[in-house]
Amino acid sequence: MTTGATTRRAAFDLQAAVRRDMHDNGFSPDLPADAAHQLAGITAHPVPNDTAGRRDLRALLWSSIDNDDTRDFDQLEYIEPLDGGAVRLRVAIADVDALLPAGSPLDRAAAANATSVYLGVHTFTMIPEALCYDLTSLRADADRYAVVVEVDIATDGTIAHADVYPAVVRNRAHLAYPSLGDWLEGHGAAPPAVAANPALADQLHAQHALAQRLRAQREAHGALELETIEATPVVSNGTVTDLALVRDNAARRLIEDFMIAANLGLGRFLAARHRSALLRVVRTPERWPRIVQVARAAGDTLPEAPDSVALSQFLARRRAADPDHFPDLSLTIVKLLGPGVYAVTPPNGADAGHFGLAVSDYTHSTAPNRRYADLVMQRLAKAAVAAAPAPYDDATLGTLAQHCTEREDAARKVERLARKQAAAVMLAGRVGETFDAIVTGATPKGTFLRLVHPPAEGMVINPPPHIDVGDRVRAQLVATRPDPGYIDFRIATH
Repeated sequence: MTTGATTRRAAFDLQAAVRRDMHDNGFSPDLPADAAHQLAGITAHPVPNDTAGRRDLRALLWSSIDNDDTRDFDQLEYIEPLDGGAVRLRVAIADVDALLPAGSPLDRAAAANATSVYLGVHTFTMIPEALCYDLTSLRADADRYAVVVEVDIATDGTIAHADVYPAVVRNRAHLAYPSLGDWLEGHGAAPPAVAANPALADQLHAQHALAQRLRAQREAHGALELETIEATPVVSNGTVTDLALVRDNAARRLIEDFMIAANLGLGRFLAARHRSALLRVVRTPERWPRIVQVARAAGDTLPEAPDSVALSQFLARRRAADPDHFPDLSLTIVKLLGPGVYAVTPPNGADAGHFGLAVSDYTHSTAPNRRYADLVMQRLAKAAVAAAPAPYDDATLGTLAQHCTEREDAARKVERLARKQAAAVMLAGRVGETFDAIVTGATPKGTFLRLVHPPAEGMVINPPPHIDVGDRVRAQLVATRPDPGYIDFRIATH
């Protein structure tokens, strides 16, 4: 049986499968001829000597924090103290628009896909790798154009002032989430770049303190602090050997806190100038009654009407009481909250809210190498800075909002399918085994679950009545079909 399983794993071509998945879901993995011709004419980044109209901030101690294998660096961070205990946070965002003018062939190709798609065995970048991995990437030890979002944070963690301006920056150190997180949490050695530079160590400690201040302020206002499990396939010599978990840590939380602050700052900058914006919205959850049931099953109580503060406090209690299973609870809440969407807020329009963050005027703007909505926001911001007409009217923004929402939904679908295909290949030799699992979906289309280890997802055959999201079960593996990404389970114990 082991030999047969190995043959099946070797025979299934994951690379070919994910490319087919991309096509099947409306993506174009290959660059059109006119965009390729434009790319061939871009031979160097325009920044080295030209700082006209930009602040020269290359002397600041900028650093990036991302995954170990990241190459498309979208943002850098730097903070400095202000009088009275306030702190100025600067987030430098790659000026992708500088090399991708709106309406150009490369821009049209980026708009069509609207997002990078991360599939574990391959990444399909929104813009060509020569740009997002190099010429528009804020990589270490290179001068780059950027759009800086500057926010002043008061002692209570609120944003007291926001500004936006073009700049020239230089990344002084690329740091990785795992090693930096261990160091910030006090159970790991300083990364080499930090150990060699006491000023950088001081900067990062100060950034960690500011991130905690920002998070405490959001939590007090009802922001939901969730911790979901992200799994990516581990491939060795063409064979899927495991699903690797990405765990939350202090470095990841720092970047999350800073990006939320920058996105809020840009939204408020545009609102203060009576400019339309493309906002990220998570509406009040329709499945709140089920969230109430989940809390009740955990021995807690939530109000009958949706209340983000009450939900945030419930989650904090559960994290403290049962940290090992908190990611499972987080996954349940994420599923019940529903996905975010893009929406247009016109000048002087009503604020659009984000239930999960308990804020309004929240944008996506810090990843223009990876998301087209962020590139749109960058162009809106640059026009506002220059007091120039907006590059998009509200009708066009509305169309872009719908398109970016649909493409990001499609990307999540492809990413889920790729994970399932990889998991099906890996589990092919374990049919008949029983696993601990959590129910992650219960819809008219079917009932779905995720194994605790390995964190593979699949469908339940003939689910028992009354099973619902958040239920913990024992599941027997019935069958795997890698090509469609099907993994079938039977509930052994509910």
